[in-house]
Amino acid sequence: MEYSVQSATGLATRIRRGNIAPTALIDAVLDRITRRNERTNAFVEIATDDARARARFIESELTAGRSVGPLAGVPVALKESASAKRGMQRTMGSIPFRGSVSETDSTFVSRLESAGAVVVGTTNTPEMDHKGTTDNPLVGPTLNPFDRSRNAGGSSGGSAAAVADGLVPIAHGKDAGGSLRIPAAWSGVYAFKPTFRRVPNVTRPDGFADELGIRSSHGPITRSVEDAALVLDVIGGHHPRDPASVPVESESFRDAVTQPIDGYSIAYTPDFGTFPVETAVRSVVDDALDAFTRAGATVERVEMEIGYSHSELTDAWLALVGANLAAFAEWLAEHDGIDLLGDHRETLSDGIISLIESGQAMSATEYCHQHVVRTAVHDAFEDVFETHDLLVSPTVCCSPVENATDESTSGPKTVDGVAVDPRIGWCQTFLCNFTGHPAASIPAGIDTDGLPVGLQLIGQRFDDAGVFSASGAIERQLSWPTP
Repeated sequence: MEYSVQSATGLATRIRRGNIAPTALIDAVLDRITRRNERTNAFVEIATDDARARARFIESELTAGRSVGPLAGVPVALKESASAKRGMQRTMGSIPFRGSVSETDSTFVSRLESAGAVVVGTTNTPEMDHKGTTDNPLVGPTLNPFDRSRNAGGSSGGSAAAVADGLVPIAHGKDAGGSLRIPAAWSGVYAFKPTFRRVPNVTRPDGFADELGIRSSHGPITRSVEDAALVLDVIGGHHPRDPASVPVESESFRDAVTQPIDGYSIAYTPDFGTFPVETAVRSVVDDALDAFTRAGATVERVEMEIGYSHSELTDAWLALVGANLAAFAEWLAEHDGIDLLGDHRETLSDGIISLIESGQAMSATEYCHQHVVRTAVHDAFEDVFETHDLLVSPTVCCSPVENATDESTSGPKTVDGVAVDPRIGWCQTFLCNFTGHPAASIPAGIDTDGLPVGLQLIGQRFDDAGVFSASGAIERQLSWPTP
């Protein structure tokens, strides 16, 4: 049985029917990961014993005639830096946290396992998720499955590569600036960032940690739209310990995938009025727009006016991330005795040091001003949604970059002749993290170098179902690339 080309939905159905034994599936998955992981460096820890024990438990439940949930026996990978799984390491790709082990399970991990999923390991990320590429001083870069001299993207790069290379059908990621969508675009797979707090995140001691300017979201990376919708059906919904989580929807996101988009009005912007975009990327996305028309929607190019330049928008995102990292560093020093910039400065990447120091130097007034920038982005989106159902764009502005040889891979310094910040300035994705709108990246096609290009779909807040419907319609129209 070649599981690597099958969907999670199909695998779960076959397991429930008794056509596949969970133990046999997990053995095959673990074997493939062991044989192939060095191709991409997607996994950083493999949960061999726990995964096999979990598969045996699910098999015994099925034998006893008990329900095991919609993800019955399906292997799942977790983004190491953004998930807690009891007994597994959480190093965040950073030397000061080498050997750190989680003592609890994240809320979404508990929900995945309650639905029958089997966690098989954790995936690679950049140090503390601070950039849109995956490379770190502990384990190095994650290689792009389409061209291993290039990067898989980040910060959920290990998860995207694991899915693209057929190691698992579902991988978890967390998106604070495009960390789901960027690697999905570069690795030729699908990713979904839900409306802010559609998926609860119980953080302590600060229960409001993800509401401090950057609206981050947990979400799935998959090889099919239906699989992503199934995951959101499982992990979404209110949690009383998350002060920002939203109520459970009565509708099934999986049902939304098959809904037609006849009559949808699609707004298209190649650059949000300010981002530089490579000609090769723009050309692939332009061609993919015909798929919306074939699916019954209308597409109109719109000229967006956010009121801030590309560099001002990028600087605002970096300022907010820097403030959050500075607060994190101060907490570690005061409560855990870990002085990042003192005792561990020589082990940190230059990008992390720069962000922490910028956050330390920022005044409360300067921090609050960034919310004015966020408001401008929100209003620009809502101007579009007054007359359109969805807004689409290229996911990122350039093709995958070459890997560095010293664990320092970053994005490009220029795009289409325009200077950009190599950490995030080449990604149009972070605008949705200012606002909390749902967004997906769907494979749009292949550029002239044979590398994947992603198309970003942005929906109105809380219209995650609409994004899934449009994603499903495009999936039925386009032929998705494979490595």
